[in-house]
Amino acid sequence: MTNESHSDASNNKTEKTKQETADYKNLIQSTDQNPTKKTQTNPVVVLLAVIALASGLYSLHLNHALYSELNSHVHGPSSNGNSLNFTEGSIASVANSVSKSVVSIITSTTQKSLTSSESSATAAGTGFILSKDGYIATNKHVVSGANKIGVLLDDGTAFEDVELIGTDPLNDFAIIKIKDAKDLTPIKLGDSKTISAGQQVIAIGNALGAYQNSVTSGIISGKGRSLTATDSSRTQIETLSDMIQTDAAINGGNSGGPLLNAAGEVIGINTAYASQGNNVGFAIPISSVKGIINNVLKGQGFERAVIGVRYVNLTPTIAKQKKLDINHGALISSSKGNNAIIPGSAGDKAGLKENDIITSVNGVEIGVSGSLSSLIGEYSVGDTVTLTIIRNGKTEDLELTLTAYKQ
Repeated sequence: MTNESHSDASNNKTEKTKQETADYKNLIQSTDQNPTKKTQTNPVVVLLAVIALASGLYSLHLNHALYSELNSHVHGPSSNGNSLNFTEGSIASVANSVSKSVVSIITSTTQKSLTSSESSATAAGTGFILSKDGYIATNKHVVSGANKIGVLLDDGTAFEDVELIGTDPLNDFAIIKIKDAKDLTPIKLGDSKTISAGQQVIAIGNALGAYQNSVTSGIISGKGRSLTATDSSRTQIETLSDMIQTDAAINGGNSGGPLLNAAGEVIGINTAYASQGNNVGFAIPISSVKGIINNVLKGQGFERAVIGVRYVNLTPTIAKQKKLDINHGALISSSKGNNAIIPGSAGDKAGLKENDIITSVNGVEIGVSGSLSSLIGEYSVGDTVTLTIIRNGKTEDLELTLTAYKQ
């Protein structure tokens, strides 16, 4: 995987997840910060945390290298929940208060054999409630390709009339909706931009597809991890970036469940775990999908906002190679014959140029708080943002209006 894959306009097509009989022989490999070098490490299997009740799992390669309610959750003042620690009894208190907003998701998928005969496979995952009328966040790999989706609340209430609202073209994220639901309890969204390594967290999910709303605790082990997801045949690939690493146990069936801070706020979406590691799990930062959530809850559809550029995430190694004075940010760069600036995009209209270095979005620094794609993901289509850039050694601000990602 090269750094060019971290592009909000890249051809990062996500294939539908197969519920297949697996032999879990995909290995973990490591890539250093130099995109031209790769180093093989000891094999470790990393799995997306959806559990197939009648078949296998999807696997990963790891690479180093509500209107008013919603406004306070998505674009309101930064939460201070990330500065809190759990005290005696507080884990139980947070878990009890949040569990009514965490749901189990059961899916049914039709499979065809080599002889063209059909069979049905059932899998289980987790989700969390976004609105009183039944919008639920989860992982894309939990619901992609499903013929039928069911939802089970913490109190045992079951819903079978559930629809898929949309899947994120650039991340392992999806929203589903319980039709005609009312008076559900939405969860509170936190701010993943301000998390820190060592921060205490809890994870809640449908462990092994059998133990609903299981609670585990731990800390944030690291930030900004990159994962490349593939099925066991390695024919379908999906890249996930800016992942939160945690040692809170994430098991099969936990996919789509919340990673929570001590204030009971969602800071991540539990997605994957290393099966041969000791509590090495991964979660999508919640801020990177807030823009989509905002759009959906306002009735404006499932859309991801982008600026329409291809870029390389700067590291000290890349900065040294390119003889740059700055070692963080997003270097706008063409990739494999593709234009650095997508014609007609928001970036094109705002005057961005190849070799510009974007250092912050609305004053939030790229690298410290997330990648360019993750920071833009906090905003919705039509929002106006200010980018701070370095061009020919000089710093300047550019204002642009975000547009929707197009396949």
